[in-house]
Amino acid sequence: MKQQHRIIVLGAGYSGAIAAGRLAKRLRREDVAITLVNAEPDFVERVRMHQLAAGQDLRPRPFSEMFAGTGVELKLARVTAVDVDRKRVKVTAARPAAEATGETDVLNEVLEYDTLIYALGSAWNSQGVPGTAEFADELASRPGALRLRERLAGLEAGQPVVVVGGGLTGLEAATEIAEARPDLDVALAARGALGDWLSPKGRAHVHKVFAGLGITTHEHAAVTGVEADNVATADGKSLPSSVTVWTTGFAVHPIARATTLEVTDTGQIKVDSTMRSVSHPDVYAVGDAAMAMGPGDKPLRMSCASGTPMAWQAADAIAARLTGTKVPKTPIRYFNQCISLGRKEGLIQYVTADDRAVKAALTGRFAAKYKELICKGAAWGVANPTLGIPTRRRPVVREQARAGATVKAAV
Repeated sequence: MKQQHRIIVLGAGYSGAIAAGRLAKRLRREDVAITLVNAEPDFVERVRMHQLAAGQDLRPRPFSEMFAGTGVELKLARVTAVDVDRKRVKVTAARPAAEATGETDVLNEVLEYDTLIYALGSAWNSQGVPGTAEFADELASRPGALRLRERLAGLEAGQPVVVVGGGLTGLEAATEIAEARPDLDVALAARGALGDWLSPKGRAHVHKVFAGLGITTHEHAAVTGVEADNVATADGKSLPSSVTVWTTGFAVHPIARATTLEVTDTGQIKVDSTMRSVSHPDVYAVGDAAMAMGPGDKPLRMSCASGTPMAWQAADAIAARLTGTKVPKTPIRYFNQCISLGRKEGLIQYVTADDRAVKAALTGRFAAKYKELICKGAAWGVANPTLGIPTRRRPVVREQARAGATVKAAV
């Protein structure tokens, strides 16, 4: 019996889940064994974490339903190490008996692969600012959003909340909290001007919404320290804060840096245009974990807008190389930035291919509905990784045939 080609996908965020499902649609089940490793049993809509923190309940999306009948095996475990030279992954999972008894006994396991897709994503980035780990809350994970939800629910009217960071996540968090809790004193501290990367129309709309929600804006206020009841800025100010929400960017999972993979100074895996590691051809990286170049030779930003097409590219490239067909290379570009500003307001900022704002922008309720449609579409895309288009599952060819096809293509 022919041995199956073992594909392991680490991480089931947007990128990892889409890549696993898309490969299952492209390859014959008898030829490949696809294992998706993730620590949680449900898909996390990361683009909605500010909604969860503000008290809204999100629809459960269990992977058992998403991948039912696809042939993708879901392994609930936490990745502890990756050995890319021996093609092994170490994971830790709770023993079945421990789950029933409430004990903390764990099972350590080693998984072997032929092809690896690294999609462990990112977490919040404290930027090394003192006090963030002890006193600030984050929105980069479901546990973080739930903790923030609990803390916000415990606040009394008039208590101050400071959102640190003027990027997309900061704007969404501040407006969502202010709309859900108009009794709180919500403020946002931004290193630069509010919405300084947006078009004039986009900036004007953000200022209008902030004013309408009563959000205080501290511009050009780099935060230098966080305490239990205040936030310190570089200009010597102390902003009162009962709850501080930290949204100043993301840091990648540290495991890649501990391997022999070629990574950047920030720990992202360096990949080519097909999302293949430049140092280890049997490893692909997608989403926040990868350093891929986009239009204008600029790095793709950490976002769902980047991670989804990266997953499509990686899955299609792997399927093509395994089946001896032409490897597709579709340039990844940007079209717009979709920002929710509470449930009633939004901003769709149109951008160039390399993500620079242009004059055109949509605002108001229509933009809010547009953003909601994008969020629903992103979740739908995880369960429908080929976008509902019928696909043909191709057989995996033998290693020798693949090598011949590669030489022929090179010539």
